[in-house]
Amino acid sequence: MKTIYTLAIAAPMAVAAYAYAGSGASHWGYEGHAGPEHWGNLAKEFGTCNSGTQQSPVDIQQSITADLERISFHYQPAPIKVVNNGHTVQVNYSGDSSITIGGKNYNLLQFHFHSPSENKIGGKPFDMEVHLVHKNDAGELAVVGVMMQAGAANDVLAPLWEALPKEQNQERTLSAQINAADLLPAGRQFYHFKGSLTTPPCTEGVDWFVMKDPISLSKAQVEKFVGLVGHNARPVQAANHRFILTTSN
Repeated sequence: MKTIYTLAIAAPMAVAAYAYAGSGASHWGYEGHAGPEHWGNLAKEFGTCNSGTQQSPVDIQQSITADLERISFHYQPAPIKVVNNGHTVQVNYSGDSSITIGGKNYNLLQFHFHSPSENKIGGKPFDMEVHLVHKNDAGELAVVGVMMQAGAANDVLAPLWEALPKEQNQERTLSAQINAADLLPAGRQFYHFKGSLTTPPCTEGVDWFVMKDPISLSKAQVEKFVGLVGHNARPVQAANHRFILTTSN
């Protein structure tokens, strides 16, 4: 059976949910004294942001072609809640949507956005990136990253962008259902590597799957997000001899 772990470096799996809400006493952000270069010093529990050896995001410069097991997406339309938590726009997903890979099933918890993209491919950042965050029954995390390039408007984002909460910690519930499958590119080839959360506490042991093909959104959609949240991308982190695997075809 194909496996995604043939060449991957083993690491303990994260057990915490991938949450952006600033519930702790330590304030962090993307610039100044609370910016990414200072995260590890803001609180003891953020120490991995400095000391970790498998941090995300990464610049995918080279990869090893491998016979990777493909991701089986089982996404269903679901009612959603859109939250402006001050760091990003996060869409909390309900229902039975999931992915299966490596013999494991991961439930879709939420997806959220970054501008510019956090991961890069061949040194190139994209205009935005959406992270679809999953968790299995063992508490292990898997994140599917989809690059977003300015071009044609994205109809899937239209109702989300209409409902973007303008105030921090504000939440809105959409009356219409959204299918996360509509945020996936037609091509399902991907890069795989071991990484971390891209925000404090930067917990490691996260399985990352970055799709090779981007999806589009309009320049106006990018500008609306940045106008609300600002630029919210952590700089790329050292690969530290990690293997980055890629699908063979």
